[in-house]
Amino acid sequence: MTVTSRPNAGPVTVLVSTRAVLTLPDDSLLLSPATISISPTTGKIVAIVPTVLPKTSFPPSATYINYGSKLLIPGLVDAHVHLNEPGRTEWEGFNTGTRAAASGGVTTVIDMPLNAIPPTTTLSGFKEKLAASQGQCWVDVGFYGGVIPGNADELLPLVEAGVRGFKGFLIESGVEEFPAISSNDIAIAMKTLNGTPTTLMFHAEMIPPISDSVGDAVQASEPPLAPHGALKSYQTFLESRPPSFETYAIDEILSLAHLAPGLHLHIVHLSATQAIPILKAARKSGIDITAETCFHYLGLAAEGVEDGDCRYKCCPPIREQLNQDGLWEELTAPDSCIRTVVSDHSPCTPELKLLPQHLQTIEAPHMHHSDSGVDMSADLKMTTAKASEAERKEMAKEVGDFFAAWGGISSVGLGLPILYTSAQKRMQAGSKTAPGIVDIVRLCCAATAKQVGLSHRKGALKVGMDADVCVFDDAEDWVLHSAGMHWKNRCSPWEGHRFAGRVKETWVRGRKVFEYGGRNGGFVGGMPVGEAITEKRVA
Repeated sequence: MTVTSRPNAGPVTVLVSTRAVLTLPDDSLLLSPATISISPTTGKIVAIVPTVLPKTSFPPSATYINYGSKLLIPGLVDAHVHLNEPGRTEWEGFNTGTRAAASGGVTTVIDMPLNAIPPTTTLSGFKEKLAASQGQCWVDVGFYGGVIPGNADELLPLVEAGVRGFKGFLIESGVEEFPAISSNDIAIAMKTLNGTPTTLMFHAEMIPPISDSVGDAVQASEPPLAPHGALKSYQTFLESRPPSFETYAIDEILSLAHLAPGLHLHIVHLSATQAIPILKAARKSGIDITAETCFHYLGLAAEGVEDGDCRYKCCPPIREQLNQDGLWEELTAPDSCIRTVVSDHSPCTPELKLLPQHLQTIEAPHMHHSDSGVDMSADLKMTTAKASEAERKEMAKEVGDFFAAWGGISSVGLGLPILYTSAQKRMQAGSKTAPGIVDIVRLCCAATAKQVGLSHRKGALKVGMDADVCVFDDAEDWVLHSAGMHWKNRCSPWEGHRFAGRVKETWVRGRKVFEYGGRNGGFVGGMPVGEAITEKRVA
C-alpha cells in the first residue's frame, strides 16, 4: 500500500508503531498497530492506517519514524494543574510547569484559578493571566475560572472569554484571595451557569457541624484547630481531615443540584471512597455529576508516610491502603463515577514544606524565578536575611508540622508512569481490576478532554484531531531523582520511587517538543510552541 493521494498534500511526518491506542469512529479505543500521518503545517492528524506501513509507502520528502513496539498514545490532558502565574512565580510558572508537563507526555494542561495573584475570578484577572502566559508555554494551556463570594456577575463573561469550567471551595483554600463559598454562593453560581456549556467544580471538603477537628484555618496550627495528637504525626493530620469532610460537602452540593438540571457538576480530587455510593446514587437519580481522583491517591498510601515528611501533605489527604484499593476498583467499574485521573500539581517553595533536615535532599534548579520577567530570587534572599532570630526559632519549631506546612503535591508530567507502574503492581499482585493502557488513555486523555470541552481536538489519535502524541516505552525501568524533576521547585514525595515505563517523546500539534536524552535537556524544540486555549466552550 502506498499513501500518496492526500488532497493538498504538503509536508508530512509519519509515526509508526506496532502498538498504538487509536480512537475509532464511535469513540471506542483500540490497541492496534498503526501508521499515523500528521501535517506539520496544520498540526493535525491527516491519516491513520491500522497497520505498519514501510517508508517506501510515502514520498521521499516525508519524515518517517518507526518506534518499533513503543506505545503511541494521545498526549495526556491534565485537567487539574496550578501554574501560579502571575503572582506566585517563586512557586511555579507557565514556563517551568509546562516544560514539566511536556517531559511526561502531557500536551494540554488546564490551569486552576488559584494560586495566581490575581486569581481567575474576574475577566480582568483572566486577561492578566493570559498576558503572563504569552510565549512561555511548552504545551497548550486552557484555563478555569473561580467561584468566590460576590463574583456571580463575572461568571458568564468568563464563559464567553473561553474558560473551560469553574471551581469553588467549600472549605478555606489556604490563600486569602480565594475564599470559601457558602451554600447561598453555590446556589447563585448554579442558577447563573445553568444551561451553559461549562462545568461547575467543587473542592468538596466541609466541616460537619459536630466536628471539633480542624476548623477552617488549615494552613497553620493555631486555634481553633484541635488536632488530637502530635502535629508532626501524619496520623494526626489524617484524622483531622476524615472522610466525613468529603461526604458532608458532597451531600451539600447534591442538595442544591435541582437548581441547575442543565449544568455539569464535578468533584475535584476525590479521596474518600465513602463518597462513591453517594455519587453513584445521585447519578442514577439523574443528576449530572462526575468526579476525578489523583495520581497520588492511587500510588501513595498513608501507611508509607513518615512522620514529619510534609511532602505528602495535601487536602483531602492521602488515605489508607484500603481506601486506595477502593479507588482502583471504582476506576474500572462499568458505572464508575470517577471519570478522570489528574495530577492536581500544586507546588510551593521547599521552605513552605517545613521538611526536617534529613529529608532536605532537594537540588536547587539552575534558574531564576523570573517567569513573568521579574527576578524573584533577590526578594527571597532578602526575606531570608531579614528573618529575625525569633522568626528563625519559630520556623525551626514548625519543622515537620503537617498543620503548618503548605498542602500540595508536585507531579505534573509524572502521571503516566505513576498510573502505569501502580497498575502493573496491582496486576502482578493478582488484581483483576487494574486498568491497562487503553483504560489509562480513557481516564487521562479522552475523558479529561471531554471534561473541559476539548474532545473535538484533544485526547485522541484520530483523523482531524490535533497531532498531540506521547511516545511511551513501557519496558524502561527508572528511578526519579530530584535532578529529573522539571517543575520549578524540586520537592515531591515521588522522589526515590521506581517506575516502569518512561515517556520518550512528546509531540504538540505535529511538532516534537520533548525527546528524552535529546539536546537542550530534552526540550529539542528549543522554544515554547504551546498556545493559550481561549476558544469558547460549546460542549
